[in-house]
Amino acid sequence: MTGAVLGLISLIVPDYDAAIAFYCGKLGFRLIEDLDQGTKRWVTVQPPGGGTRIVLAQAEGQEQTAAIGKQGAGRVWLFLQTDDFARDHAAMLASGIVFEEAPRHEPYGTVAVWRDDFGNRWDLIQNRP
Repeated sequence: MTGAVLGLISLIVPDYDAAIAFYCGKLGFRLIEDLDQGTKRWVTVQPPGGGTRIVLAQAEGQEQTAAIGKQGAGRVWLFLQTDDFARDHAAMLASGIVFEEAPRHEPYGTVAVWRDDFGNRWDLIQNRP
């Protein structure tokens, strides 16, 4: 698999517009695409520093609705990597993001767990050089 990269991941959300408002409004992600496909939309967002894009997939049906916020089975499964933890932590707090813990220093870097508006657990992380 020469040259392969992880380009997109899919995140189940209850509503396209609520997810865009959260990720682009509160977090400052860039809205890359919002294409109407008739019965659904192709919506992708990306962190301001680039990297893997997220496909915001509006839940369809009971099974998908039940999976909102549970795709990681209760674990942190999304990692927002930063080059300046203090800056981004402060900005996230100012925009209303709720952290589950105070920042902590681990052998791999500075990290704190937070949840998005849909229940997904994330790490904000600055790796050690």
